[in-house]
Amino acid sequence: YAPWCPACQQIELTWESFAKESERLDITVGKVDVTQEPGLSGRFFVTTLPTIYHANDGVFRRYRGSRTLEDLQGYVLERKWEAVEPVAGWKSPSSIMMHGMAGLFHLSGWIRQIHSYLTGTLGVHAWISYAIFILATLLIGLFLGL
Repeated sequence: YAPWCPACQQIELTWESFAKESERLDITVGKVDVTQEPGLSGRFFVTTLPTIYHANDGVFRRYRGSRTLEDLQGYVLERKWEAVEPVAGWKSPSSIMMHGMAGLFHLSGWIRQIHSYLTGTLGVHAWISYAIFILATLLIGLFLGL
């Protein structure tokens, strides 16, 4: 979820009720703010918000059903998750590919922080900041090419 997301705000009370029922359902319910954890959003390949995953014994399934409390509980109690195709191996959050994707999301956050520092704190014009990143990209490419 993200705090600014209207759909996330709409499901928030239902999700909290679902979390309160977690002990009875013998599950663990959590939520992750993608603005605070960009690596996880990359690892889980989050493209829409909110995104709900069911994880059991290292197998991940994306929940695409109705977002009512009854349907969320039914998904678990009636074991409807068994009929859902697991996330493909290469797209699984535990795969090497998604570890790399998480790293790219962390890198983009780091680059955004550097850009904000250059333009906000140091007062460098945005285009000069872009030029610095272009030059850095070229130099890193040349270095790696050697």
